[in-house]
Amino acid sequence: MALAIVTISGMVAVPSMAQVKYAVSGTYTEDGKKVYLIDQLTEKAIDSVVVADGKFAFTGTADKDALMGVKAEQAQWTTPFFNDGTPIIINVNDSTLKGSPLNERLTKLDIEMDLPQKMLSKKTANMTEAEIRAHQDELMGDMNKMIDSMIAFANKVFKEERNSLIPVAFSSYYFIDNGVEAYDELVKENVVFANHPFLKKTRDYVEAATKPKDSPKTAIIGQQFIDLEMADPDGNLHKLSELVGEGKYVLVDFWASWCGPCRAEMPNVLEAYNKYHAKGFEVIGVSFDQKKEAWIKAIGQLKMPWLQISDLKGWKCAAAPIYNIDGIPDNILIDPKGKVIDRALRGKALHNKLQKIFGE
Repeated sequence: MALAIVTISGMVAVPSMAQVKYAVSGTYTEDGKKVYLIDQLTEKAIDSVVVADGKFAFTGTADKDALMGVKAEQAQWTTPFFNDGTPIIINVNDSTLKGSPLNERLTKLDIEMDLPQKMLSKKTANMTEAEIRAHQDELMGDMNKMIDSMIAFANKVFKEERNSLIPVAFSSYYFIDNGVEAYDELVKENVVFANHPFLKKTRDYVEAATKPKDSPKTAIIGQQFIDLEMADPDGNLHKLSELVGEGKYVLVDFWASWCGPCRAEMPNVLEAYNKYHAKGFEVIGVSFDQKKEAWIKAIGQLKMPWLQISDLKGWKCAAAPIYNIDGIPDNILIDPKGKVIDRALRGKALHNKLQKIFGE
């Protein structure tokens, strides 16, 4: 399991749970390196051992069904498992695991989910700093695709593995996409993993990480919008103020034709537009494209009916410094008086926000 998008740290108060024995052994080709046994709830190493003759082992007791993991010294990846009392055998080199059906299934899903991240890491491993800068747009697109892929995978796990503990291990990506309100729905449905302490912990930290903070990126929330003027695909100049401040709620959507997650999100924006446009909801697309032909082609392919503008300067787009944009997709929602009231509304978060404004 790769490092999560949301950094979670610190101790968490949890209910007392029954203790069961664990027996974790495995192989690793790096003799003399340490292997750590991790409690994923506290993110603390509860034991460590030096690899000898390519082998290591841990024994002890921990909470029943605690989410744990094994991680090698200086390695990025952690192999996760639930402490269900069945002995675990792990190959640290390829993160494979033998144990209970639950943990073998978890491992296979975790490897599948992390594949895009491992491929991107492999792609950039031997690139120089100059090469990374030269391919910044391409790598940013790859990064966005990777995150979008991992979020989609987590949603799939929560749908297909609802009768096991497995979704717990993918909860950070699930709550990032579906909002922390999804936790309440899981508790209400009384799914089998609803009371797992790691699920509650992840919900709380995703909420803390995604709520507006006093930072350059979110400081504009509560402030009056700053106008922009750019050309539409026909070369005609338009300003945000043509729609903003006219009694409508306006979503300024920052995207690009080369951005996979932007394109994946567009049907969601279109659905919101079709549902709420008649009630006073507008969208303005601001593209971070450089190639006009690609921009125009994407507008047609994605069937976006709203105003589209761009200065065709890529990451040097005039909107970037004004609205502190360091990644796309991104957006800001402006109220009828021209005040920015929210930001980065994706997936269900956009619909939840508009539902609160306009009702069903």
